[in-house]
Amino acid sequence: MGAVRLEVRCPKSVGGVVIDPQPDWGFDTLLSELSSIEDKLNASAPFPFTKTKSREVSSAKSVERRAFVMRIDEIEDVEEDYEEESHDQLMVAGRRFACDDFYISDSDDSEVELPCGAPYPLMDKVGLVEGALLELTHEHQLSVTEVVRNQVLALETDLMDENKKFIYALNRVKKYTEARQEIERKQDMQYQREIAEALDNHLTAIQRDHEHKSQIEERRIRDDAAIEEAKRREKALQEEKLRQEKARLEAERKRAEEAKAAAVEADRKAAKEAAEKVAKEDSARAAAAAVVASAVAIGRQTGASSVVVNDGSRKFRPDGVKEVLQAGNILKCAESAIKLEERRQQIYKEVAIKNEELRLGSNTDPLNHGAKIRRLVKTITGLKDNVRTKAEQLVEIFFDSSCPQSISVAIFAEKIVDQCLTPNKATFAYALAAVLVSSRVPLAMDLLLAQLNRACIYTVPKHITYSKTLFGTKEAYRQAIGYKEEDGVLESEEKYVKRVDSCMRLYGALVQTEDGGVQNKHGLTEGWAWLARFLNALPANLYTGVALLAFLEMAGFALYRRYKAQFKKLLNIIYRDFLSALKQRRGDAKLTIVITSIQSYIESNKFLEEPEGRSLQSSSLSRECAPDEYAQAPSSYHRPSNRGFYQY
Repeated sequence: MGAVRLEVRCPKSVGGVVIDPQPDWGFDTLLSELSSIEDKLNASAPFPFTKTKSREVSSAKSVERRAFVMRIDEIEDVEEDYEEESHDQLMVAGRRFACDDFYISDSDDSEVELPCGAPYPLMDKVGLVEGALLELTHEHQLSVTEVVRNQVLALETDLMDENKKFIYALNRVKKYTEARQEIERKQDMQYQREIAEALDNHLTAIQRDHEHKSQIEERRIRDDAAIEEAKRREKALQEEKLRQEKARLEAERKRAEEAKAAAVEADRKAAKEAAEKVAKEDSARAAAAAVVASAVAIGRQTGASSVVVNDGSRKFRPDGVKEVLQAGNILKCAESAIKLEERRQQIYKEVAIKNEELRLGSNTDPLNHGAKIRRLVKTITGLKDNVRTKAEQLVEIFFDSSCPQSISVAIFAEKIVDQCLTPNKATFAYALAAVLVSSRVPLAMDLLLAQLNRACIYTVPKHITYSKTLFGTKEAYRQAIGYKEEDGVLESEEKYVKRVDSCMRLYGALVQTEDGGVQNKHGLTEGWAWLARFLNALPANLYTGVALLAFLEMAGFALYRRYKAQFKKLLNIIYRDFLSALKQRRGDAKLTIVITSIQSYIESNKFLEEPEGRSLQSSSLSRECAPDEYAQAPSSYHRPSNRGFYQY
């Protein structure tokens, strides 16, 4: 059956009013819209529009049935082929639809009753508007039906596409599964083949190893036999060598005994020469001491008075200062300083005698320890860490039971003094090493001070004035004040003055050295006492001027920090009395340099400036990288170049 198209029997536009195609109206809305259309028609039509019947809703029984015109535009015969599968898939079941005022059925024989119970006449007469509305409703239903049919067809098409895709994907999965199974089967076969090959190789290797071990065992048996034969030959050879070695050792023992006897004889000869030298020096000192003692006795008989240095407000009178008068002033020294010197020299002599007995009666060889001590002292530099390390090593040597402590300490004190007598050495570093060592071994400080007193009488302080009546010659006097004899000839005055300066610098550095946690047994108090004894007892000359200047340059800064105004008073006394006395003896160029240096030190307040090298450096990479035996003191410890009295 073909499609049916319903149209309204009136124009689509009447008086400029277009039929609204929207069918989704309520009944009240439809009535109001129809009323508005009638009003517009009455206003715009050339003839009046008259409504013959009321548009009120009546009951189903009283509703007048109106007919409508149905026009068939085109009927197409569609052949139905139920045998083709493609046509069956495109078949869509039709649906019935109902209108407000009529009912259309697919069959002319339909006996379905109308909703109201009474069938509407098919050709009932209706009004123009009602017919248009019915046609519009019918068209809308047809369009909706067509849209629904198209959507159903589209859904069926999509469903078929999805079904085809699913079947295609399922086929791919089956093919992939079969391919994977084939690959796994091949891999399993390859793995089994590799296992078989590995097992075969392992068995081959085991067989080869077994054959190799058999060969090794056979070779070992042959080697053992060869070794046994070689051992027998080696044993015979060793016995022969042993006899030869025994003969050689016997010969070497005899030679060693002869060399030892020669070395003992040489040591005895050297000890004898050293003892003779010391005895000679002691005899010279004893002669000078006898002269001094006789002068002291004469001075006591004559009742010599004490010397007093006065700055106008305070008198500096050390305990029992003696000024002996016999053919002029001979010995100038404080009585307390004399007692301290005698005590130190007594300790030094006792240690020397003890060490000599230990060397003769002991089997120990102190030469090795002495070499170690000299090497450690020689390698002390201007680095605080270096000084502490060397001090610890020295203390370990002192407490070594293989060598008596008195011998090691005596060697240390002698080496410290010898090193400071050499120019351009780290004096403050040596002083710190002496303080650190003496804090653990007190004997070291006594022996060091005794060595200094023997090397320079101005470290006591004391001074011996020349007297021809008592000394006879200048050479005897110079030996008495500390000149050294070299190859039968006394050293020059320049060398002696240089040694006095070096010794006083070491003493000045020693008394002002302080280190955290370590007590200096000969500290600033002893330095202050030395300065007071020096000014109260010693005269002004070249030797005392050099000694005073060296001491002030090394210890003046620390003395001022401790004593403040009292130290300035001592400087005023030096400037007023000591310099005046030196200027009266002017005539020597070296003495003029000393006067100028002392005057410059006081006038420019150099005691406010820290002396060069007093603050030791903590560390130095360049020094740590250098070997100890080649280490040199840093330039900050070099003595100033403007000191003309010891540079010639």
